Amino acid sequence: MSERTGSIGRRALFRATGVGAAAAAATPAVAREGTAREGGVPEPKLRFRQDGTFRVVQFNDTQDDERTDRRTVELVERTLDSERPDFALINGDVINGDCDSEVQVKQAINNVVTPMESRGVPWAITFGNHDEDSERRSGMSEQDMLEFCMSYEHNLNERGPRDSSGTGDAVLTVAGSHDGRAAFALWLVDSGRYAPDTIAGQDFEGYPYWGWVRPDQIRWYSETSRKLERAAGGRVPGLMWMHIPLWEHRFMWFAGVDSRSEQDHARAVEKHGIEGERNEDECPGPFNSGMFTAVLERGDVRGVFCGHDHVNSYVGDYYGVLLGYSSGTGFGPYGLDGADRHRLRGARVFTLDESTEGVLRDTRMVFARDFGIDMSPQDQPMAPLPLGPEQR
Repeated sequence: MSERTGSIGRRALFRATGVGAAAAAATPAVAREGTAREGGVPEPKLRFRQDGTFRVVQFNDTQDDERTDRRTVELVERTLDSERPDFALINGDVINGDCDSEVQVKQAINNVVTPMESRGVPWAITFGNHDEDSERRSGMSEQDMLEFCMSYEHNLNERGPRDSSGTGDAVLTVAGSHDGRAAFALWLVDSGRYAPDTIAGQDFEGYPYWGWVRPDQIRWYSETSRKLERAAGGRVPGLMWMHIPLWEHRFMWFAGVDSRSEQDHARAVEKHGIEGERNEDECPGPFNSGMFTAVLERGDVRGVFCGHDHVNSYVGDYYGVLLGYSSGTGFGPYGLDGADRHRLRGARVFTLDESTEGVLRDTRMVFARDFGIDMSPQDQPMAPLPLGPEQR
């Protein structure tokens, strides 16, 4: 977001925060770049390990310019080396609006994707509200940034459905450890940028002004989910990422819509098994998009995870679907107040296991503080990392 203005097994499914155990020793397997099967079902580009596990790391809000805070890159590197993921995602606000040229936009992106690329970790991004903020000066739209990301060898982004409201909406399927059939789905959704100035002649004064998932995107998810189900002979479990939270994230925190007291939250903790911190209000768009209802109706997505609100790190079970945050990874944008500014810089880790019902075994946060990274509040900008020959 902008600078701050003020039936899953509940607790068994997510662990307490902290640095996790080392990843399995098996080497992640990446299938070749696939083409769509008949009926529009994507071929798996990823595969479960031989031991039936698969690990995903979600980074969020790296949100800086070409002189990225060096500790952002260090946190990404330390997390990758500790967790050894099979797939990594930067879930929106990859950069901020301070880039003045095409080269600076490319440098800002390159700084935070190089750790994945240099380690051979398959990766992708979603877009947030800030990624396109500098377009007027740099000339780089989200579509241009998407094409730039796709120039990297290990990037798995796709151009997305034609005539879609989103940029780069995609589902990446993960093949089972012993066959080529999709066993899990990774849904990447563009949650938009900002509300328009007016709709039907009415402005948005008094309402949130962020973007929201549009009906055509929800229709794409539902139709593609059904195609996956037909091809696999059953619903394919998955996770969904989008930058801006759903209204249901806020509803879950208070176990209701209208009342927002400490007693309401205490009831929510008991009801929804919430763990983690909420240090600012959720900032969804002005309308409830209906994406959660679509997910509930389809019954395949095990969790919807966002960023946007940098100092929230919670997760809970909302009527059988995990709703959660990854707190901000970037050291450049806002954090907590004062000396605690960087306390929640981190990443979220997901462990999948084919032998677990629903496949999602657990999710947890890891934090920069656990890696011994410098937590002093002063900015520490670095020189841009060199662009590769394909990215110049």
